[in-house]
Amino acid sequence: MPNSVRTPGLHDPAVRKVLDRLFTEAVADETKTPSVAGALTAWGGLPSEAELTRISRIAEDALLPVPPEVGTLLYQLVRATGATTVVEYGTSYGISTIHLAAAVRDNGGGKVIGSELNETKAEIATANIAEAGLAEYAEVRLGDARESLLSVPGPVGLLLLDGWTPLFLNVLELLEPKLVTGSVVVADDTALFPEKLKDYFAHVRGEANGYTSLPLPIGDGLELSVRTR
Repeated sequence: MPNSVRTPGLHDPAVRKVLDRLFTEAVADETKTPSVAGALTAWGGLPSEAELTRISRIAEDALLPVPPEVGTLLYQLVRATGATTVVEYGTSYGISTIHLAAAVRDNGGGKVIGSELNETKAEIATANIAEAGLAEYAEVRLGDARESLLSVPGPVGLLLLDGWTPLFLNVLELLEPKLVTGSVVVADDTALFPEKLKDYFAHVRGEANGYTSLPLPIGDGLELSVRTR
C-alpha cells in the first residue's frame, strides 16, 4: 500500500526561510566568485597541508553555493533512493546540506555527514542547519575530509563532492567501500574545472570501475554517477 504520509519537503517554513536568506546572500556574494575561482585554478594537483590552509582562507568569505535547481535535484535524489546516510565533501555555508538533510528527514530519518576545512564556515553552516530545524539530521565535521570522513558508517546512499576538485577522486576512493549497488555520487563544478577532473571522469566513466555515469548541464556542471555493483 502506498505511503500516504505527507512530508514537509523543501516547503517547510523553517527550511524555506533559511534557504531564501542564503540564496539572497549568495546573489550579493557573486562578485567574489570569479576571484575565488581564479585563485583556486592556480593550484594543479593534490594540495599540501599548507596549500589546503591557503585554499581555505581564500574561500572563507565566499558562500560558493549550489544554485536552487541543484539543491532541488539533490533533495530529489535522496528521496528517490531512500538514502538515510548521506556524505558531503565541502559544506561551505550549508545550503546543499540543508537540502540533503531535509530529504533524509523526509525519508524517515538518518544523517548527513558533511565536511568543511574552514572553521568559520563549519560554525556558520552548523548554525544555519540548526535554524532550519535540521540539526538532528546533519553534522559538519571540521578538517581535511580525507581524515574526517574515515569513520563514516555505511552504507552511504548518496555522496556529494563539492569541495576542492583535485581531491574528488581521493574522497570517492576513500568512501567506495561504503557504497552499495544503487548508491549515487554527485560531483559539482565539473564545467568549471574539467582539467582538474580528468582522472575522476576516467574513474567513474570507466566500465571496469562499477559505475554508470553521465554529465548534467545544470548549475556549474554535474557528473551524476550510480554504483552498479
